[in-house]
Amino acid sequence: MTKTYHFIGIKGSGMSALALMLYQMGHHVQGSDVEKYYFTQRGLEQAGIKILPFDEKNLQADVEVIAGNAFRPDNNIEIAYADANGISYKRYHEFLGTFMRDFVSMGVAGAHGKTSTTGMLAHVLSNITDTSYLIGDGTGRGSANAKYFAFEADEYERHFMPYHPEYSIITNIDFDHPDYFTSLEDVFNAFNDYAKQVSKGLFVYGEDKELRRVTANAPIYYYGFKEGNDFIAHDLLRSTTGSSFKVSFRGEELGEFKIPSFGRHNIMNATAVIGLLYTAGFDLNLVREHLVTFGGVKRRFTEKVVNGTTIIDDFAHHPTEIIATLDAARQKYPSKEIVAIFQPHTFTRTIALLDEFAEALNQADAVYLAQIYGSAREVDHGDVKVEDLAEKIIKKAEIITVDNVSPLLEHPNAVYVFMGAGDIQTYEYSFERLLSNLTSNVQ
Repeated sequence: MTKTYHFIGIKGSGMSALALMLYQMGHHVQGSDVEKYYFTQRGLEQAGIKILPFDEKNLQADVEVIAGNAFRPDNNIEIAYADANGISYKRYHEFLGTFMRDFVSMGVAGAHGKTSTTGMLAHVLSNITDTSYLIGDGTGRGSANAKYFAFEADEYERHFMPYHPEYSIITNIDFDHPDYFTSLEDVFNAFNDYAKQVSKGLFVYGEDKELRRVTANAPIYYYGFKEGNDFIAHDLLRSTTGSSFKVSFRGEELGEFKIPSFGRHNIMNATAVIGLLYTAGFDLNLVREHLVTFGGVKRRFTEKVVNGTTIIDDFAHHPTEIIATLDAARQKYPSKEIVAIFQPHTFTRTIALLDEFAEALNQADAVYLAQIYGSAREVDHGDVKVEDLAEKIIKKAEIITVDNVSPLLEHPNAVYVFMGAGDIQTYEYSFERLLSNLTSNVQ
């Protein structure tokens, strides 16, 4: 294994996970990226994987190049150099489509929940048997002896089309990425095309009317809460320490399961994982045992306490995800005020879903908004401002800046839920510093 994999844009969440996985399988790995810090680079640094600045000299003769989707000849010198000199490279999803052929592959797709569900599947599976996996939060694990491969399948720009997994979960179909998809029907068509590439078993949320339309070349198993599904979660008990529930399969009781996470959506994620692994022949007692120890994935309901104040960090950037995150917060903290701090991500998404964002944020007790985070891929920002969203929220929504988060202190018995896919964490860190300074001043 003398060949070196060189990643152009190694700090991307999928790219960093893939780099870690290949490194752990015994390959030589390096990568290049911008110098700005991203949370995904910590794992790379801990593994000792070299992160270089972008430079034409990185493309030596002995490297196999994997390029991040954000980089093109007009914005990256390495891609431009490769194109000019006939150096071949594969995009992340193209490489992955070939790579997974050597494994029993298990994909997780969906508009929402795919990272959490992939993380749960990977955790349970890797504790039962030798497994390689890729999770969209920047986590990857590789083993040269692995028979199974669990991975997240991203629908954006139809990147999941090179994938032909044996098994796959699809958590839901919803309109998102309006900078690429033209309509809900366009999104449906993408997922339907992906579904046809699954060979042994497709597991879909049966209470999603779009997923009920999906056709496949493999058996389709529906999971949900209601009668009419194959795998049914019932007898739910949601507490401040987690959730327990029973699962039946076509009338047969499979027993009780417990997860240390919150929100109805996580019960559904777990039911999908149970259904897939049961169908694939795994011992449900082992599945039950390892579900209990799943600690979650990065930036999905990640909690910390700063001087007695609970702060939750979540990647939620779509109305459906906001509702799920606030539901989870209420389950765990029923006696606390739920304060939402939300940063809209991309102007196109904000315009397309303005009313839905307002409706979702109304589930909180108080709402604060950060400025819209624009994407580099957006040419036209459109005619939308964060103030437009504030006006549609029934509860008074206040706009804050990174330099002044002091309005958040108006809630003495609150849990603060920071949500977004942009730089919302800078607001969170600013609030943490404010809380720390308050304590220091008192002392």
